[in-house]
Amino acid sequence: MTLDEARAAQKKEPKKIFMDVYTNWCGPCKLLDKITFQNPDVSRYISEHFYAVKFNAEGTEEITFYNQKFSNPNYDPNRNGRNATHQFTQFLGVRGYPTMVFFSEDGDPIMPLVGYYKPKQIELYLKMIKQGDYQVFSKPEDFENYKNNFVPRFRG
Repeated sequence: MTLDEARAAQKKEPKKIFMDVYTNWCGPCKLLDKITFQNPDVSRYISEHFYAVKFNAEGTEEITFYNQKFSNPNYDPNRNGRNATHQFTQFLGVRGYPTMVFFSEDGDPIMPLVGYYKPKQIELYLKMIKQGDYQVFSKPEDFENYKNNFVPRFRG
């Protein structure tokens, strides 16, 4: 679904949003799609607990967020490979691909997760965000302890 559709759905049934920010030329983005997102444990968990959004960081989709309109005025349809970066990509501060961005039930950005993650690696973040555990971290050691004590259950 699009971000606008996910935000509309949040008004009916509050859930966090999981946004996959990708580009067409990004190899790790394709691996994420093929391996991680096709994993039954990952796809089931995301679909049960999040609204899943795919967003092309160099695409032409228009987005309204915080009463601002975002587009990609420099997009070149004749260009192969890298293209102009979407304004919303810049707004989110995305600097590498893939980046997964989590949004709260109110639609506010929580945190980005940059890079390729295997199913057992992404499980920690999916569950931490879903359960709100990230809200109790006050220093870096808190996250390290959380990570060290986390027992992954996803296969793959």
